[in-house]
Amino acid sequence: QVQLVESGGGLVQAGGSLRLSCAASGDTMCSSFMAWHRQAPGKERELVASITRGGSTDYSDSVKDRFTISRDNTKNTVYLQMSSLKAEDTAVYYCNARWPPADPKLPHVQPICNHWGQGTQVTVSS
Repeated sequence: QVQLVESGGGLVQAGGSLRLSCAASGDTMCSSFMAWHRQAPGKERELVASITRGGSTDYSDSVKDRFTISRDNTKNTVYLQMSSLKAEDTAVYYCNARWPPADPKLPHVQPICNHWGQGTQVTVSS
């Protein structure tokens, strides 16, 4: 089992910055792949950024060059540094620990573990 506790959400003006944190505990394997997802009102949940235990990262096109995902393995914590925030970044942000990571080539393979944080609200005013 993996327990995820998120923090750092809040209200910020467009162009501002915010840092989200996700503290993870539990199964090491399940937390090997960590990601941030977000869901805006009326929208589907989308993958924002991901990171492996080794530090390999990936970002959605909408946040590239603005968001930075990182992790501190000694603290079992994943971060999402958000800069140059836009109104369209407004959403509930969720931390996710999953193994194995989703593979579009294998859509029918279910993960052996998949845990989510409670979500933290990020609101960007224009």
